[in-house]
Amino acid sequence: MNWSRARLKEMARTALHGSYWRSVLVAFILLLITGGTSVISSANNVSENISSGNSGDIFSTYGSFQISGAFLAALLISVVTAGIIAVALGIFVLNPLEVGCKNYFRKDIFAPQSLDSLGAGFQGNYLNVVKTIFLRDLYIFLWSLLLIIPGIVKAYEYMMVPYLLSEDPSMPTEEAFARSKAMMDGEKWNVFVLDLSFLGWNILGACTLGILTVFYVAPYQYLTHAALYGALKQKMMRMGYDGQTYTY
Repeated sequence: MNWSRARLKEMARTALHGSYWRSVLVAFILLLITGGTSVISSANNVSENISSGNSGDIFSTYGSFQISGAFLAALLISVVTAGIIAVALGIFVLNPLEVGCKNYFRKDIFAPQSLDSLGAGFQGNYLNVVKTIFLRDLYIFLWSLLLIIPGIVKAYEYMMVPYLLSEDPSMPTEEAFARSKAMMDGEKWNVFVLDLSFLGWNILGACTLGILTVFYVAPYQYLTHAALYGALKQKMMRMGYDGQTYTY
């Protein structure tokens, strides 16, 4: 390991001090993005309950209220439509916005940035960004179906994909995955320990009903991850990065 947790955190604290309110805002956006999947999941669960005939549980509080087949059909269509819209919003808006947020932190770790950095995921090859982040999420989900551990391993393996796309939105999907995997090779456990070092802060954030998380812990941790990306990128350059491709 050519980087230290103390150094990365020091860089993050310095960057946070220089652009506090912007970093808090961008971190809050990222928190909302990561929370969006639970909203989509909830919508799907409701739709499954209705389609499987469990609508009685949902409407049991209405006593003897009789629901017609037409009403149930309209409700089911509404829920399914809302679910489709939520999924489309996640794929075509929230995923590129995640890349933009990572772009902001990637640059802000070295010098204060404007919020214009958030547009990185919508510039250049937008559809490539959409496809790559969608496949990243899909692969992590499929690996998670096997067991929790493989899903976590893949999440760490693909951790650098949004940062790579923020620098080059046209980077082919396969190359983004390969580069991220190479950067995280031999580092996954170290990065897991880095994340674990924020456990105390996360507990304090929970104790303050998320207030501390929004106003300090989240931007602090995101900036630390951005500093980590910079450190791993430098490491790969020493191992054979020529400016365009890695040599394995």
